[in-house]
Amino acid sequence: MIPWLDYASVAVFALTGALAASRAQLDIVGFMFLAGLTAVGGGTLRDLLLDRTVFWIADPTHLGIILVAATLTFFTAHLFESRLTALVWLDAAALAVAVAAGVAAARGSGQSVPVVLVMGVITGTVGGLTRDVVANEVPLLLKQGEIYATAALAGAGAALVAAALTDHPLAASAACIAVTFALRAGSLAFGWRLPVYRSRPPRA
Repeated sequence: MIPWLDYASVAVFALTGALAASRAQLDIVGFMFLAGLTAVGGGTLRDLLLDRTVFWIADPTHLGIILVAATLTFFTAHLFESRLTALVWLDAAALAVAVAAGVAAARGSGQSVPVVLVMGVITGTVGGLTRDVVANEVPLLLKQGEIYATAALAGAGAALVAAALTDHPLAASAACIAVTFALRAGSLAFGWRLPVYRSRPPRA
């Protein structure tokens, strides 16, 4: 499952990176760079921390997927009525799949529960965070009250619960994707937010 989850997350995250490049009016090389940075950022950090061969080095097919996604977006981005809307919804889908890939990789390496949870969150969020910083946008991860990292953590937890309840090979990934996307989509569609810190005057 891990290679297919990585393929899917790379493809969708690459599209979001390319859409961010279109909003910044970059050239085709800029599209490829930002798409690649977004697509492999989280998975690269995951593999380095888990002491695994970095997935896109082990299988350069991922680089081809990035180039295709960037080139396709370069010639079609103008067709979107709102590139920002397309970006955030594609990002939600990519987040869900990438978290599942991170969880599967960590579980396959025999990691403990806390490490599996952290690897899921890292795989899902680092690419998008890097994309937004490089594109000079406020990161979706850090927007006030946004359910983003929380969705990733909840999805990773759902994967562990599903794995404990059944031996079906797809159950953990399916639960992770469903929970992560549902929470992120709810934040986008219905304005679900987490409470944020409000400063108060100090007590006398």
